[in-house]
Order: sequence, then structure tokens, then C-alpha cells
Amino acid sequence: MHAVVLHTFGPAENLRYETVPDPVPGPGQVRVAVAAAGVHAIEAVMRSGRKNVLAPPAPPLPAIFGGEVSGTVESVGEGVDPSWAGRGVVTRHGAPGGYAELAVADVTKLHPRPEALSDETAVAMIVTGATALAFLDVARLAEDDVLLVTSAAGGIGRLVVQYARARGIRTVGAAGGTVKVAAVRALDADLAVDYDEPGWEKTVAEALGGRRVTVVLDGVGGDKARAAFGLLAPGGRFVSMGSISTVTFAPSPEELAAHEVTFVDALSLLLARPEDTPALERRALEAAADGSLVPAVQTFALAQAAAAHAALEKRETTGKVVLVP
Repeated sequence: MHAVVLHTFGPAENLRYETVPDPVPGPGQVRVAVAAAGVHAIEAVMRSGRKNVLAPPAPPLPAIFGGEVSGTVESVGEGVDPSWAGRGVVTRHGAPGGYAELAVADVTKLHPRPEALSDETAVAMIVTGATALAFLDVARLAEDDVLLVTSAAGGIGRLVVQYARARGIRTVGAAGGTVKVAAVRALDADLAVDYDEPGWEKTVAEALGGRRVTVVLDGVGGDKARAAFGLLAPGGRFVSMGSISTVTFAPSPEELAAHEVTFVDALSLLLARPEDTPALERRALEAAADGSLVPAVQTFALAQAAAAHAALEKRETTGKVVLVP
């Protein structure tokens, strides 16, 4: 089969499209003909060899990345019900990795792919959708909230904006550059702003006309997170979804007390409760199947995985990045 293999940690071009042996499903496993594989920002960190507290340990090399897989069960291993063969499935536990034409997975980690969903949509929801719902559960949004979402044109941010607007919550989406701001505006956000523009937080404050932000859902970190934090009204909630800027933002207890707001590290909460993940995955797939959440997907050919990583690192992508063999 063809696969994208990393032999040496480093830049995106180290990802090589090669021919490798087909994986063999073991007991309790199935082999999936991959139709779509998700690309995660953490995988770019792991590929580079950089240290990051959020990234899993670096894999042994050579490595094939990509646990997020959607496709069709091609064969089953010992002890697996033969009726799985030929079924459309999606999982976040593909191995040796989804950056390949074939991957294996434990049958207990599979979800049947809803018929209404394409492989690209299913693979976008299995992690990104489930994670967005987990963060929204932590945020506890109410109809009278004023929500500010950073990285609102990203995979998670777009789903958060959709969820909030469907419930009539006043929503401000912040993103970088005119194309991404336009994408946020198309989601029916009440206000879309470019947080690469100096003074963007003043634009938000003026546009709210006396109202204050009550909830921030931040996935950027760094200076942009601090600016968003400064917009919160007393009694507000700052929910951290990670930091794509790689600069962590965590206000001190003194800052929280002075602003009279609460801070929640939602990503750490999510990682600490893996038992919640299967239910979140099911909810995400169901939400996409019934049309209540629609992920944005940007596809690259499997052979172009290096280009996909480079674009992701330069923040040139919109929505979930997906490889298609």
C-alpha cells in the first residue's frame, strides 16, 4: 500500500509518500480501506520533534501518523464478527496510522459511519466535533450570554459559532485575515473581527454597544487570549481550549480576582476524562448526521501530506484538514 512515512523529525517535507507493507489485523481488529484521514495540529508538533506539553511522546521512527480514520472495513481479524466486513466505519484509533491506504483498528474503538455522512465529514467530527462538544459542555452557554470565540474559522471554532448561533446567543468570532473573517461572517456570527489587526479588542467593545463579553472560548493563547480576557465582564468565564500559538495563557489568581472572572482549562479536563470520549464521539456524529453541526473540511491528496502540514503550520487552512488517498 501507499503511505506517508516520517523517517526523521523535522520540517514538513520530511513526510515521504512511499510504498510499505499492508498492515495485518490481529485478534479483535479490523482492516479499514481508508477513504479519509484527519490531520491534527499536534501531529505537526510531533513530526517536528519540538517539545510540547500537549503532544504525546514522540513515536519511534519510521512512523505513520493519523489516528483519525474513516473508510470501509476490508477484512477482519480473529474473533471479530464477520458482519463488520463491508461496513462504513470511523475511528480515532487507526494504526499504524491513517496517512495510508489501509489501517487497522480494534473493533471496540469503531463507530458505524452514519449513512448521511461522507467519510470526510465523519473523520472531521470524530475528534474535532467531539472536542468542540466537550468544550461547549464546560462553557455552559445560556441564551443571555455574549460569547467571544477566538480561532473562530478553525475546525473547532466554526462548530462553536454554529452551536451558539443556533441557540440565539450573541456571538463574536475572531480570526486572522480577511478570508477567515469572511468565513466567520458566513456562519451568521453577530460580529466577525480580524485579531491580526491592532486594537481589535476595542472594535469588539465598541460594537457591543455597552454590553460585555460573558464567555470566552479561546484556542489561541498568547497575546490574543490576553486581549480576549480583558473584554470579559465581572462574573464572566474564560474557557481555554489550548493554544495554537504555542504560547500558553493562564491568568494568575490575582488577575482572576481583580477581574472577578473564572478560568477553566477545558483541554486538561477533557484529557483527564477519557471515559467520556466515546459518548462525545457519538454525539458529534449524530449532530453532523442531523445537520445541526456542519464541519468545514479542507482536503489534500494523501501524497500531498507534507503540503497539508506546511499549510496547517502557516495557519493557511480553514476548518479540518483531511487527507484523501
